[in-house]
Amino acid sequence: MADRNGQFAVETFSLTKIFTDWWGRSRVIAVDNLNLKVRNNEVFGLLGPNGSGKTTVLKMLLGLLHPTRGKAVVLGGDGRNPKISAKIGFLPEESYLYPYLSARETLDFYGRLFGLNSKLRASRVEALLDMVGLSGMANRPIGTFSKGMARRIGLAQALINDPQLLILDEPTSGLDPIGTRQIKDLIVELARRGKTVLMCSHLLADAEEVCDRVAILYGGLVQKEGSIADLLERKDKTQITTDVLSDRTIEQIRRIVEKDGGEFEAKAPMQGLESFFIDIVRQAQREKRPTSGAVNRMDGSAAERVAAVSDVLDRLVAAKVEPVKSAEPQKTVESIELESAKDVLSRLTRDKQKSIEPPSQQTEKQRQDEQKPKDVGKELLDKLVDDRSEDDKNG
Repeated sequence: MADRNGQFAVETFSLTKIFTDWWGRSRVIAVDNLNLKVRNNEVFGLLGPNGSGKTTVLKMLLGLLHPTRGKAVVLGGDGRNPKISAKIGFLPEESYLYPYLSARETLDFYGRLFGLNSKLRASRVEALLDMVGLSGMANRPIGTFSKGMARRIGLAQALINDPQLLILDEPTSGLDPIGTRQIKDLIVELARRGKTVLMCSHLLADAEEVCDRVAILYGGLVQKEGSIADLLERKDKTQITTDVLSDRTIEQIRRIVEKDGGEFEAKAPMQGLESFFIDIVRQAQREKRPTSGAVNRMDGSAAERVAAVSDVLDRLVAAKVEPVKSAEPQKTVESIELESAKDVLSRLTRDKQKSIEPPSQQTEKQRQDEQKPKDVGKELLDKLVDDRSEDDKNG
C-alpha cells in the first residue's frame, strides 16, 4: 500500500521509450504510456515475453535510460539521485562482475562503494556468502565461477546495502532448483520485513509463488494487471483436497456430483518436481556426499528454511551503518586534476621569476657588462694564438 504521505515505492506517469534510427526516426516503441503503481511492502512482478519492454522499464526507473516521454518516481524522488539510489538494490539480467576478484573481495568492493565501515562490511560479507551458499569458495576468483554461482554473488551484492527497494531482473536465471527455492524464500522474507521487491521473470511459476501483484506486458503495453488470486482464480471449477478415500466413498461422491449435473474426476495428487528434486538433494547432503558446487543447507521444513533466511537478514542489519571516516576529505577526479594544474602553473611561474630578475636586483657591474659590445673576432683570434703557443711548447 502507499505510505503515510500517500506515495508509492514506484510510480510511473505515461512512461514511454522509443528507440530511433540514425536519422532520428522512430523505429521501436519499447514502452508505451506505462502507468504503474508499486505499493510499499509488496512483491510486484513485471512479466512478459522477450522484447516486451520489461528490462527497459527497469533501466528507466534506475536512470540508466532517459525516457522519451513521461516520468518515473522511485521512493519519492528521481532514481538518478544518489540519496535515492543508495536505498536501491539492483540485480541486472547479466551479472557484470570483475573476474579477477574473489567472491569476498567483490562484496567488500561493493560495500566500500556504499560507504560501509570495515566492521559492518566484514559482517555483511560473511552473512551474504553464507546465505548464497558460497562460503566454502569465497576466495576463488569470480572468473572461475559457473553462471549460476556468479548469479548468486550478483544477488549478494544487491543486498550489501540493506536496500529499501530491491529490483531484480530475472533473479533465478542460471540457478539450480535449490538456489531458486532459496531466492524465493528470501524474497518472501524481505517482503515480510517491509521491503519492496520489483522483479522481472520468465519463470511464471516462480512469480506466481512469491508475487502479490503482477503486470503482464506485450509490445510495451500493459495487457493485464492485478493480484495473483484475482487473475488466476477459476470461478467455474471447485477443488477439494482431502486424505485418501476408499473406492466406496469416491463412488458415492461421484453419484452425488453427477446427479447435480457436474463433472467429476478423482486421482492422486502429484508432488511438484521442485520439491521432489530438493528432497533428493537433501538426502545427499545428509549422507555428506562431496560436491565442488555451491552448498545450500536444505535440511528442515519450509518454515525452518525461512527462519534460516531470517537469521541471515538479522545479521545483515544488526550493525549501524556508519560512513567511512578519513583524515582528509575525499578527493574527486576533478579536484585532483585541478590541483595538478595549479601545481604546474605554480612551477612555471616560479621558473620564470628565476630566469628574469628585476632590474633593481642587478648590480651596476652586470649592467655595464651587458651594455658593452662584444668583440667576437678578437676573442676568437686570442684563443687561436693561445692554442698555437701551447702546441709549440709541446713540439
